[in-house]
Amino acid sequence: MFKKVLIANRGEIAVRLIRACRELDLPAVAIYSEADRNALHVKCADEAYCVGPPPSAESYLVMDRIIETARKSGADAIHPGYGFLAENPVFAKMCEDNGITFIGPSPSAIEMMGHKTVARETMEKAGVPVVPGTELLDDDAELTRQAIAIGFPVMVKAAAGGGGKGMRIVSKKKDIEGAIRAARSEAKSSFGDDSVYVEKYVEEPRHIEFQVLADRHGNVVHLFERECSIQRRHQKVIEEAPSLALSEDLRSRMGKAAVEAARAAGYWSAGTVEFLVDKHRNFYFLEMNTRLQVEHPVTELITGVDIAKEMFRIASGEKLSIEQEDVSMNGWALECRIYAEDPYNNFLPSPGVIQTLRVPSGPGVRDDSGVYAGYEVPMHYDPMISKLCTWGRSREEAVDRMKRALGEYVIKGIKTTIPFHLKVMNNQHFLDGDITTGFIGEKFVLEPGEKSEQLRDVALVAAALQMGRRKREVVAASGPVGGGGDAWRMMGRRSRWGL
Repeated sequence: MFKKVLIANRGEIAVRLIRACRELDLPAVAIYSEADRNALHVKCADEAYCVGPPPSAESYLVMDRIIETARKSGADAIHPGYGFLAENPVFAKMCEDNGITFIGPSPSAIEMMGHKTVARETMEKAGVPVVPGTELLDDDAELTRQAIAIGFPVMVKAAAGGGGKGMRIVSKKKDIEGAIRAARSEAKSSFGDDSVYVEKYVEEPRHIEFQVLADRHGNVVHLFERECSIQRRHQKVIEEAPSLALSEDLRSRMGKAAVEAARAAGYWSAGTVEFLVDKHRNFYFLEMNTRLQVEHPVTELITGVDIAKEMFRIASGEKLSIEQEDVSMNGWALECRIYAEDPYNNFLPSPGVIQTLRVPSGPGVRDDSGVYAGYEVPMHYDPMISKLCTWGRSREEAVDRMKRALGEYVIKGIKTTIPFHLKVMNNQHFLDGDITTGFIGEKFVLEPGEKSEQLRDVALVAAALQMGRRKREVVAASGPVGGGGDAWRMMGRRSRWGL
């Protein structure tokens, strides 16, 4: 396959990719900034090289230095993970020009899918449904006229970038001109490009994405969907697979559309085709992420396909190891992104030293982490420290396991989002599958008075009661099993768990 692979990333995704290298018997090279000298991914790799000071602009984003490190270490392939340089066509081309395999799609595919309006046009030509919208227009008056023709509500969106920057929802005609000016100004300051367009605003949307795999031989498959509607500030925080919103017919149609989208882009590697699904179950292409997704573990859990290792094989020129008929769903999976943030203080970052770390385990639990006890979470990067995943034979069992796992998770020394996730797992709207991208703002409140310990106790009791209920269903003929008694016996184990 390759002689050696450089992982151009940090944190949990770097650890995940190093593990994939181990299983493929590939030496793994880590890079790190001065702030990450003692990071877990550095300790896990076969070799590690410092690439600069803490700011990512002076280390993880310095393309020349990373290419030079690959040459110095003898690495003939680079996996970019996600974020940083993962969707940078210039970096992918630099790898290609220097005889280094970029473990991802082609530079042209990255560039095509990275520009929203070009991606929209490509999807329209391929017959993939898109949200009604305009082209890029410099004339604000014409953009206003077309927005009125589309019908309100509409969304003004920056053509470049993401993360909610340069984006405005407009419900009334009188507000459209001001929204276009504001979006242009923000897009210019954020991305250096004031290009904007207008598209119909999808009401009560669910964010549902399809994982695709494609090789260099024209083979494309999808690995079903992920529900990613629970978002904070346009960032996903909880994902699950499959989605309660999709019927078998809708799943089939969306899967076919995702495969056609990948073919239209001339795509190879792992990628994700993202859709919005409205309240009438119409679906529309949103964008394509030309990289490994943060939430890929939930797809791995329900399909048994190792997406990371497939990326290595595809990059080396191998054909896909699976065909569409080989892919099936088994059970349900959830992922909670655990951030070093204070959920009681507007989710502000909480860097610092992790004094105590006790990671949950047991049946159906997977924790992809980049930290350890004694590790100092730096202030310079995204504050996600782990991805806690659970699998169950049903959604109910996956949720119960997530409650139990969150209740066992102990991180002391910093604030984390564990209390937030515990509250979501007990929210009736979430349990009923009544979720949209507006869930957090519309149907969820985390009260300042609620404490992590209280929520953890609630989760443990709920999980224990649920297990007791199931015991009664299975062994009713053998005599009563007290759910409440099971709950209190579990609560009695708090001191042993350290909760």
